[in-house]
Amino acid sequence: MEDRLALVTGASSGIGLELAKELAHRGYDVVIASAGERLSGAAAEIRSHGHQVVEVNADLATRDGVDQLWSQVQSLGRPIDIACINAGVGVGGLFSETDLDAELNMVELNCVGTVQLAKSLVRQMTELNTGRILFTASIAGEMVAPREAVYAATKAFVLSFAHSLRYELKDTGVTVTALQPGPTDTDFFHRAGMDDTEVGQKGKSESQPDDVARQGIDALLAGKDHVYAASFKTKLEGVLANVVPGTVKGAMHEKMAKPNSEK
Repeated sequence: MEDRLALVTGASSGIGLELAKELAHRGYDVVIASAGERLSGAAAEIRSHGHQVVEVNADLATRDGVDQLWSQVQSLGRPIDIACINAGVGVGGLFSETDLDAELNMVELNCVGTVQLAKSLVRQMTELNTGRILFTASIAGEMVAPREAVYAATKAFVLSFAHSLRYELKDTGVTVTALQPGPTDTDFFHRAGMDDTEVGQKGKSESQPDDVARQGIDALLAGKDHVYAASFKTKLEGVLANVVPGTVKGAMHEKMAKPNSEK
């Protein structure tokens, strides 16, 4: 019997790499996609699990990059059984001071690229009446997030998109799950320019990316609508997200995201 095939974007490091490793460990061949030189090293690490790995080095913040990825997926002649749409970046800082181009690129990757890839995946999966899609949103998508205003908005978009798409597909063999991590020990905060913040220095140690990935795949295979991952604190914050007043959530986030040099 031919091995099942999974697709993971943003798979060169962090949660994406761990999602790909988790799927390989569970017996899936994996297509991994990301932009940059770290992808080959990630592929070698995933191959150690003994399954086929196909690398696609593409900038998924561009329409051409997403088209390139989907073209290479189609060339394999195999349907995608599981897709983890995980690629994303962050930008930290006050909106009045942050770089507009960096934020628009973030919107292109986190939102536009997600929709573009999902369109092809959903059409393929609904035609076959089978498949599972995991969207990496964030607990930030339910928060008031000063100093990450645009990032949190992109993740609110992804979360809403995942929930709505899940409902549209409820009478098909295709399931959709939203993965909502809290601060996780990856290079996300470094890339977002948030090293000199409480969350960049301490908060990210709350969760490890392998735990987030494992809980995400468990929820996906169980057909759940979403999962808060992975620490107890993240799960508690998720439960309270729609109960705590916005001003309180904003103050909490401001404390974590404000540079230590400004405190």
